[in-house]
Amino acid sequence: MPSQTNSLSTGLRTFALMTAATLTLAALPRAAAEESLAYVVEVSDVTAKVGVHEVLHATLRIRDGYRILQAYNNRIMELSSLDDGVAFDSPVVRATVEDGALVFAVGLRPTKPGNHPINGIFRVGYMQGAGDMSMVSLRLIASVTGIE
Repeated sequence: MPSQTNSLSTGLRTFALMTAATLTLAALPRAAAEESLAYVVEVSDVTAKVGVHEVLHATLRIRDGYRILQAYNNRIMELSSLDDGVAFDSPVVRATVEDGALVFAVGLRPTKPGNHPINGIFRVGYMQGAGDMSMVSLRLIASVTGIE
């Protein structure tokens, strides 16, 4: 019977340690969730004739309590199309500041008919308080529809 008690004790100890580790990890702050709280992302999908130039507009609105870090190189990068159905004017698109928001104009052309999911990464900065600066990455997800 001592081996069963020993095995039960080891199992309970392992369970207790795993539960404590899980609770500790759950209590840790999630940087991505906290960092994205500074901006609200607004992106509109695009429909254009195949081969015709169009502009996808994306806006990052700053939330109350935060300020845009204008000295930072705020940009969209790593633009891609899931099925290569979209050609981009540039691999990097820089932001302009308009009415207290970061505004991006992504030049593109659908290269074939149909719906084409696209994505990229916003790399932007913000300030909070007297001088707390942060640079974050947020996802750009949109859809470009090519029509004949």
